[in-house]
This record gives sequence, C-alpha cells and structure tokens, in this order.
Amino acid sequence: MAEGKELGPTRTRYWVIVFAVTLAVITYIDRVCISQAARSITKDLGLTPVEMGYAFSAFAWAYALFEIPGGWLGDWMGARKVLMRIVIWWSFFTAATGWVWNLTSLIVTRGLFGAGEAGCFPNLTKAFTTWLPSEERVRAQGIMWMSARWGGAFTPLLVVAVFDYMSWRRAFELFGAIGVIWAIFFYRWYRDNPRDQKSVNTAELALLHESQELASGHGDVPWKKFLLSRTVWMLWAQYFCLAYGWYFYITWLPTYLQESRGVAFHKSALLAGLPLFFGGLGSLFCGFISSHVARWTGSVIKTRRCMAYIGFSGASLLLILSTNIKDPLWAMLAMGLASFSNDLVMPGSWGACMDVGGKYAGTLSGSMNMMGNFAGGIAPIAVGYILQWTDHNWAITFYVSAAIYFMGTFCWMFLDPVTPLDQPEPTRLDGSRRVPVF
Repeated sequence: MAEGKELGPTRTRYWVIVFAVTLAVITYIDRVCISQAARSITKDLGLTPVEMGYAFSAFAWAYALFEIPGGWLGDWMGARKVLMRIVIWWSFFTAATGWVWNLTSLIVTRGLFGAGEAGCFPNLTKAFTTWLPSEERVRAQGIMWMSARWGGAFTPLLVVAVFDYMSWRRAFELFGAIGVIWAIFFYRWYRDNPRDQKSVNTAELALLHESQELASGHGDVPWKKFLLSRTVWMLWAQYFCLAYGWYFYITWLPTYLQESRGVAFHKSALLAGLPLFFGGLGSLFCGFISSHVARWTGSVIKTRRCMAYIGFSGASLLLILSTNIKDPLWAMLAMGLASFSNDLVMPGSWGACMDVGGKYAGTLSGSMNMMGNFAGGIAPIAVGYILQWTDHNWAITFYVSAAIYFMGTFCWMFLDPVTPLDQPEPTRLDGSRRVPVF
C-alpha cells in the first residue's frame, strides 16, 4: 500500500502557494490600513494633505529602494531566511506606526516599514521558481495576487470594525502581531530546496527537476546583462506605469470618497474595497485564462502581450469613465473594473521575471517591483500637490493616471517576456517562431 502511494507525486509544493497567499494578505492588511486611518491620523497629528502625501510616499520610496537588495538576498541566501527576517521587521514597524507623535516620526516609521516589506514578493517569486514546475507558476502568481488584492479589499472593513473597539494606535499594534505568527510557522516548514523537505516524494521531485538548479544560492548577479537588456528596461517601465495609478487605491481613495463624493466613513470603507476586490478577480482571471489563450495563439509571448494591451487600455479608459459618473456606487464599480484591467497585467509581468530571470528571478522581480514603487512614491505626493494647486479637483488626478496607464501598452510592444537573460543562444523558440533577444 505504501509503495502504491509513493508512485504518485505528493502535493507538498502547493503549501508554498498557501504560505504565499497568507503572506500576501498580511502585506496588504499592513499597508492598506493606513489609508482608512488617514483622516484620524491627520486630525490627531495636525497634518495637511501634502504632508499626509509625504507620509504615504515614505513607505513606497523605502520599499522601492530596498527591493533589489531584498531580491538579491533571496537569490544569495535563500527565501527562507530572508522572508523570516523581513516579515519580523515590517511587523514591528507596523505596530510602531501607532506610536508616532508628529510628521517626522510618521515618515520615519513608515519608511522603515517599507524597507522591511521590500523583498517580500521577489522572494515569494523565488520560492515559486524553485518549488513549482514552469506550467504552474503563472497560475500561482494569479492566485497570490488575487489574495493580496482581496486582503487589501477587505482591510477597510476590518479597520472600521477594529476602530469600533480601539483607537487607530492600538489597531496598528494588533495588525503588526499577525506577521510574527506567520514568520514562525513559515520558518519551521519551508526549505529552500524541495529535496530538503521530507514530505516531498520522489515522484514530486521529478516534476521539479528543471527547478533544481535554480534552488542553489548565489551572489553573481549579471548586472551588466540587466542594464543592457531592453526587456529588463521595458519590464521596469511598464511596471512603473502599472503602479502609478494603482497606488491611489491604497492611499487617497477613502479620503476621495469622503471629501469629493460625500460618502460616510463606514460606507466609504465598503466602497474603497471594490477596486482591490476587482483587482483580485483580474489577477485570478489572468492566471487561469493565460494557458488557454496560449494554446489558442500558439505563443506565450503573444498571450502576455495581449493581456497587457487589454489591461493597460482598459484601466485607462475605465478610470476616466469613473470620473464622469455621479452615483458613487457606479463610479466605484467603474473604478473597480479599471483595477480589474490593471491586474490583468500582473501575472504576466511576474511570470516574465521568472522566465527571463531564471535563477536570478528574485533580483529581477525585485528590480521590477522597485520601479513600480518609485511610481508609488511619486503618486501620493503628486496627488497632494494637484489637490493643492487645483482647489481639490480630483478629476485631474485620474486623467494623469489614465495617461500613464496608456503609456504602458507601448512598453509591451518591445518586451520579450520569455527569453532567459543567461541563455547562450541569440534566439530561442517560443513554440511558434524564433524570438529576437532584446
């Protein structure tokens, strides 16, 4: 009986997806909760919209600057040690957000929080690269990003419920404790190489044979190839375009609903979750539809470009549409569909990092996410200044975001999302034709 069971592959690898999903939810709870608490924070600390914009951006700038070091550490040391350390770090500074006393302390605390959270998704991508066969990776990315978005979507409701029982200061302490619990369980179970996990049998290891060489640690990142690769530059640029508009949903959106739309605090929490909820659906839809579209087109490249074109164009048009709808509910549904379109691009972008980066997937995805968070550092401050200069004309902020979204479509015209950076041949087959190396 035992021998018969051993013939089939175990499914231990799917626990990596479970850990990724739960951590993705935690990251978005910890980063989104401040948007719902923003009005209370600005009132208690006496902040202006521009000053609150700087506080929002402090997280994004620090997150961006530490993305490459976080991804590189995962490539060098392995995701197990790095993820445990960064989760403990950011959980502490999530709690410390409740201890701030002025603008400077808030900016420093949120910056240190962002520095800690940097490297999370690159290291989860590294874990997917070493623990999952290639045909399961994009789907896993779709599931993970859906969970992340849904974690953010329900956070406003969670924050409102918590605020009924405690102050915003105590709420941040509560949210910080969640990550510590995750880190303990993850470190006890996870191994950087599937061969070191006793519950993985021989048949499952056979499914992961192509990933085995990617599990070893290394520090010899080919920085020159990164900087000379047009694909890498286009990955960075398209992710900047993707993140700029999206950051509005986790920073200024509750304030927009309350000030511009006149929505009450509790109702705004419900409506503010719609873009992230729809975004999660977009990530999941893309993750599951991509394999079917690839069979139809006969090309992974065409599939990823198609999803990117639809995603960027749809996000741009729907965001503009939302500004012209008077009813807050219907306006937020339109914005939710813009977020759905936004997240059609996500799994393909991270899948490209796994395929193009190979054993350097952690570093490459970290650099891409760095560029996205540079956009996240710019966007909240830009919104603050636009509101100050235009007497709180919120529509202009959406027009700017829509224009940047549309620019992302052009990046994918020049992006080869499948050819590995360390491939010795000048060209490769993608299943239908030879693709030039950029």
